[in-house]
Amino acid sequence: MKRLFLAGAAVALAMSIGIAAEAADKKTLAFVVNGASDFWKAAEAGVAKAQEELPNYELVFKYPETASAAVQQRLMDDLVAAGVAGIMVSPDDPKHSTEALNRIASQAALFTTDSDAPDSNRIAYIGSSNIDAGVQAGELMKKALPDGGKCIMFVGILANDNARERVEGIKEAIGGTKIEILDIREDDIDMARAKRNVEDALAANPDIDCLAGLYSYNTPRIYEVVKNSGQLGKIKIIAFDEDPVTLGGVKEGTIVGTVVQQPYQWGYEGMKMMAKYLEGDKSFIPENKLIIVPTKIIDQSNVDAFWEELKKQQGRS
Repeated sequence: MKRLFLAGAAVALAMSIGIAAEAADKKTLAFVVNGASDFWKAAEAGVAKAQEELPNYELVFKYPETASAAVQQRLMDDLVAAGVAGIMVSPDDPKHSTEALNRIASQAALFTTDSDAPDSNRIAYIGSSNIDAGVQAGELMKKALPDGGKCIMFVGILANDNARERVEGIKEAIGGTKIEILDIREDDIDMARAKRNVEDALAANPDIDCLAGLYSYNTPRIYEVVKNSGQLGKIKIIAFDEDPVTLGGVKEGTIVGTVVQQPYQWGYEGMKMMAKYLEGDKSFIPENKLIIVPTKIIDQSNVDAFWEELKKQQGRS
């Protein structure tokens, strides 16, 4: 019996060593976001789906402790030190992070998403055309304010390409109209500050006609403050992304509409593309290195269908 036990233990040990060796052989791919936000849950679900189809890779999804370029950079440095083979990142302050991003790109396959870093050595950008998304938001503004009006916009980090390009697209769309952008208020992805920005804007501009949230969490703060002020339906609200509060406001008609991206596809397709690249297939990379995942407008006419689709993607149906 003792011999049998020892033989069995030896087999178990050999199996465990083999499994560990097999796991060690797997390349790791990481998706790194720019800050903690519910917006990224869809991307995380996409990464989880990709993991099912990429058994030879280990996929990880990482949130920096705070929304800071320095913190995000340390996180990526740690991933590279641990031997990660590829990183997809929504870069925080990409204009001032080129050198740091290039350091990462020299050690791992680097892709960007959400906000691009075109001056860096990233392989490709996979995400929305934020200019096109801004134009769509501008069209919502024109629908809400056919005779013109005053609008204030709210955003996380204005220096990021996604924010700057959305503003550019909005201004392009409303050019020649009587819609006036009074201010753009930045919050550095600080939720408390995001809410204060809306409160301060309403206090300083009691006759404001329109408020626009350019990051996913901005509109829920706008909704809360406008509701508490008793002005839901009076002040027009324009949104980005698919926060449940935002979709609820669209459904009830207190939010004009929202421009939604497809972060689930960023996570799902992005991980599969990185795996392809590491396996030597670069055929999917266009000459301009931009892989655009279209955005679309959600209003009362299609919000229910969109919400159901979102729940299915995230396994909540």
